[in-house]
Amino acid sequence: MLRNPSQVEDGSSSPGGSKGRKVSETVWVTSLAVIVALYLAVQIHPYVRMDPSYSRIELQFPLHYWLIVGHVVSGTVALVTLVLQSWPWLRRNHPGTHRWSGRLYVFAGALPSSLLALAMFPVAFPAGGIGMATSALLWSVAALIGWRRAVQGRYAEHRRWMTYSFAIVWGAVIWGFAIGWGWLLFSPWTVDFSYVSEAARWLGWVVNVIVAQWWLERTAGREVDPVPRRAT
Repeated sequence: MLRNPSQVEDGSSSPGGSKGRKVSETVWVTSLAVIVALYLAVQIHPYVRMDPSYSRIELQFPLHYWLIVGHVVSGTVALVTLVLQSWPWLRRNHPGTHRWSGRLYVFAGALPSSLLALAMFPVAFPAGGIGMATSALLWSVAALIGWRRAVQGRYAEHRRWMTYSFAIVWGAVIWGFAIGWGWLLFSPWTVDFSYVSEAARWLGWVVNVIVAQWWLERTAGREVDPVPRRAT
């Protein structure tokens, strides 16, 4: 296989460059895993009890709690498999695990989590509700298109759409949470929470998508290694 010219220029094909890449990949995936673990530790424990009285969200009807639980469970699957999908070593060395974690991400994570979020939209906290609904819809669509492109063997497009999908869910969930609570805990200014919620539910994922697009354009010349398939 011919090497990417950029690899020759930046030395990434040399032993030193390869070692540096492995270190950066390890730091990258470890950082993702730690952030996801901390976020889930804070967010999911009220729903592990399976007791509606522990819900952090005011319940509007009897089924509401179980819709939240389904959303939390499928969202947890999405975040955990997102880490696995973002791990280059796993993709190169265990392609079967990469494929199956991708299917779980789409069909047990993104699709059910976003559909449940949309189902709860009429009773959701109004501030930022449109932002969350928009991110849920775009997240599931991007994940589905990304999965379909992989099935078709169109790996460059698969990479692009999955990057969008990851950027949306990470921005909406992680950065949205950080922006909202970070402002409430550390801001010296007193602002109505509805304004903070509205900003957090838009800024997190919109800024992430812009950054993702910049990164995709910056790395457009990089080779995309297909995930090896079993011989049939």
